[in-house]
Amino acid sequence: MSEYKPVVFVIDDSPSVRDALDSLIRSVHLNVQSFGSIEEFLQFIRPDAPGCIVLDVRLPGLSGLDFQREMAKSNIDLPIIFITGHGDVPMSVRAIKAGAIEFLTKPFRDQDLLDAIYLGIERDRSRRQASAIVAVLRGHFASLTARERQVMLQVASGRPNKQIAAELKLSEVTVKVHRRHVMRKMKAKSLADLVRMADKLSDSAETA
Repeated sequence: MSEYKPVVFVIDDSPSVRDALDSLIRSVHLNVQSFGSIEEFLQFIRPDAPGCIVLDVRLPGLSGLDFQREMAKSNIDLPIIFITGHGDVPMSVRAIKAGAIEFLTKPFRDQDLLDAIYLGIERDRSRRQASAIVAVLRGHFASLTARERQVMLQVASGRPNKQIAAELKLSEVTVKVHRRHVMRKMKAKSLADLVRMADKLSDSAETA
């Protein structure tokens, strides 16, 4: 999957902090986009690239922790690294349990932030690659007829042709024909490959 260079989004209402973080992140040859508020970030058209968010906990308007909860509604699926000068243990636990990569209290070591950024970018890259694979599988699955989809799900559940034929009130020969079509259209190289495809489709449907 082709992609643009990773981008780190910095959201902090302090211009001096934004400038310092911008300089640090650019020093390791990563792209940076800085914002003074959540509202500014939401108005920005994000590139189709892996990335993460370095987010201040306390912000004017919507806070960092509140934004973390609202991200799914805004169709934003980027890893978050929280930074704060006013953190406490309950706040950090809440952030990490909600999926944050790290919760750093100012002043923090530059390397600690960079390590968290690299982890966030890698996690987002993996998520994007997995999403691309699922999108291809969905396309293949959409090309199946209704009967072929039934046969695929039966095959992926481990049922033999004879049992599938009885379940769907078909002949075994017909089941074998549908099965061949399923393997070809899904581009599955083996039964195990088809089972993994069905699992990925099922998992994506449950988390959608």
